[in-house]
Amino acid sequence: MKGKRHYGQFCGLAAGLDVVGERWALLIVRELLIGPARFNEILGNLPGLGPNLLSDRLRALTERGVIESAAVPGDGRGKQYRLTPRGEELREPLLSLARWGMGFLGEAEAAGGTVRAAWGILAVQAMIHGRPVPQVAEAYEFRVDGETFHIEVADGRAVTRRGPAQEPALVVTTDAHTFVSIGAEMHTPFEALLSGRLRIEGEPEAVHRCVAFMGLLRA
Repeated sequence: MKGKRHYGQFCGLAAGLDVVGERWALLIVRELLIGPARFNEILGNLPGLGPNLLSDRLRALTERGVIESAAVPGDGRGKQYRLTPRGEELREPLLSLARWGMGFLGEAEAAGGTVRAAWGILAVQAMIHGRPVPQVAEAYEFRVDGETFHIEVADGRAVTRRGPAQEPALVVTTDAHTFVSIGAEMHTPFEALLSGRLRIEGEPEAVHRCVAFMGLLRA
């Protein structure tokens, strides 16, 4: 892209940063990891990002094959953005980065930072990424503000999906700030239960498996 700065290094990390290292680029990718979104949806979910800069970032990511535009189902004139297969390859490294970054969250970010319930989907994926999967077949449902999603565990694999589970072994209900603060280990699930900001319904064994799977059991 003309005028874009490059590191000028024969290195995979530098080449990757040439594509997604600009400010806001990875957060745009984060939004699209949750699902396809229209321009105004992305803009509304990223306070502080102006429309002109968003247009520039979308154009650059499209030119490099990370995202693409597509028609909106049921709206012949609408357009939405989605990740290409190349862009989807960013999921695992971004989940690892997100889990690493949770260790830097503190009370200042909790007090003044924007949070979306839908980010809980990626937070869950980040928390379970690379962890041993429970050897059972069950589902864990999360209701975070207005967003519902669940983890399906079966055959040694775990898949995160939007929407309610058919027969959840447990149901977790909370708000987005509490959910992220637990993931960042600022508070334990037990502390959130005692404060009333978290509610868990399910068999104790399923609760223990889910909490352990998410890495929330403290020694």
